[in-house]
Amino acid sequence: MDLMKTADRIFVAGHGGLMGSALVRGLESRNYSKIITRTRAELDLLKQEDVRRFFEKERFDVIFLAAAKVGGIWANNIQRAQFIYENLCIQNHVIWSAYETGVRRLVFIGSSCIYPKFAPQPMPEDCLLTGSLESTNQPYAIAKIAGLELINGLRRQYACDYFSVMPTNLFGIGDNYHSEHSHVLPALIRRFHEAKMESKAEVVVWGTGTPKREFLYSDDAADATIHLAETLKSDTLNYSHIGEKGWSHINVGSGDEVSVAVLAEHVAQAVGFRGKLVFDSSKPDGTPRKLLDSRFLLETGWKPKVSLEEGLKRAYDDFLHGSSRRL
Repeated sequence: MDLMKTADRIFVAGHGGLMGSALVRGLESRNYSKIITRTRAELDLLKQEDVRRFFEKERFDVIFLAAAKVGGIWANNIQRAQFIYENLCIQNHVIWSAYETGVRRLVFIGSSCIYPKFAPQPMPEDCLLTGSLESTNQPYAIAKIAGLELINGLRRQYACDYFSVMPTNLFGIGDNYHSEHSHVLPALIRRFHEAKMESKAEVVVWGTGTPKREFLYSDDAADATIHLAETLKSDTLNYSHIGEKGWSHINVGSGDEVSVAVLAEHVAQAVGFRGKLVFDSSKPDGTPRKLLDSRFLLETGWKPKVSLEEGLKRAYDDFLHGSSRRL
């Protein structure tokens, strides 16, 4: 079975987001000529019948499912019902319609928050469901875990050539810099930029600064995902490596981690803020450490191309002049 062909009809669900837009850029750079996208105004993935009719009309060969309701600690904790409901709907409608309309290959994009709060470090794929989740993003994580199981079920029961990838913390072009709904890195970029513009003497960073995080530039994450879609054979999914180990997904990470305190220093440097950093320990830290074990991916020969420092420069330039969202 052909895994990917440049003439394939490819639907990138969630093309306006950080990962989705990177996937479109990555596919275009590889000369895929039939990339189909839809805005939410054009196709609401929360409406099952609309999704089914769209898939029946378009007859896709390949789907990258990057669409999701996403946000940082505050948004996940406050909008708990919306996060689990909307993500379950999006996943179920896209994945099941893909199965029913004969989509040949589908890649589901998950999130590293699926792992237990106190998972072994680095986190291997098979530590999923071995402990309690981080409470602040549990609804989102449960939705993503359900998506993994649906993909797994379709592969095992109906031999669908579908699989899931689990990216680490992403940043890059087209990130979300919303004052309340953004993740830690874009939130820091916005906070340091505003402090610089207002000539503030200090910037307050949530938490103690001690948690460690792994970051990957979004175009690198997309490159890794497309690489797997182009090379990961069905027998690898079903019989060797993933199948015999019982994995439901493949980790996508850089293999490097940095503390939030050091990250804040890197962001301050990229933005040009020269004031003092103050850490507010009354605010939540979230998971103490999140480093993925990405050996399976790295052993395929793939490796990231963009360093954290270079990625921050590109992200800040996009924040100033590009496609970032700052509501």
